[in-house]
Amino acid sequence: MSVAVLVFPGSNCDRDAVQGLSAVGLAAHRVWHRDPLGDVDAVVLPGGFSYGDYLRSGALAAHSPALSEVRRLARRGVPILGICNGFQILCEAGLLPGALTVNRSRQFRCTWEHVRVEGAAGPVWALPIAHREGRWWADAATRARVASEGEVWLRYCGPDGSLSDAHNPNGSLDHVAGLARGRVMGLMPHPERATDALLGGTDGVALLTAWAHQVGVAS
Repeated sequence: MSVAVLVFPGSNCDRDAVQGLSAVGLAAHRVWHRDPLGDVDAVVLPGGFSYGDYLRSGALAAHSPALSEVRRLARRGVPILGICNGFQILCEAGLLPGALTVNRSRQFRCTWEHVRVEGAAGPVWALPIAHREGRWWADAATRARVASEGEVWLRYCGPDGSLSDAHNPNGSLDHVAGLARGRVMGLMPHPERATDALLGGTDGVALLTAWAHQVGVAS
C-alpha cells in the first residue's frame, strides 16, 4: 500500500508521519505540494504551520492547487487523513465540518491527553497534542448533524474515558478531538509522535493501525 504525505511550506511533521506510518507497515513517501500525488492508496496531511498559519491555521493551504487533487481523490473514495494542521486544512477546505479555533486558554498547549474512540466500548488512547488553534467549533445546526450522522471519531476524555471540562485541553465543543466523514478523517493529537516508548508512549501505533484497517489500507 502506498501512502502519500503531502508537504506544504511550513509543514514540520511530514518525516514523523512517514516514520509513524512505516511503524505500522505502510509504505509512505513525502510529496511536495506542487507535485502530482500520483496513484496512491491514501493521503496524509501532516502537522506543522502551513504557510506560516497566516490568516488562519490551514486557510491558505486549503486553497492551494494540491487540495483540488485531494478533493478529487476523496470523491473517488481514497482515504484522507489530516493530523493537527492537516485536520485544520481539511476543515478549512470543507472536507470536514466546523472549524478549529483558538484554544479556550488562548495559549499554545503541548501536553499528553487521553482520547476515546466513539462507539461501543471504544478504546482510550494517550496521545500528545501541540497546537494553539485546536478548539473545534461549529454552529448548532452543524453540531446536530455531526452528532446525528456519527461523524465524531475521537473525543478528549479522562484516563477512564469519562468526559469533563478538566480533560478538554482546548475547550472543543462536544469534546471533539477528531472527525470522520466517510474515508476523510482528521484529528488534532499527534499519533505519529507516540509510536515508540522512548517518545513517551506507543498508543499512536494502535491508532494508526486502527485507521489503516478501518479505511482498508492495512498491509
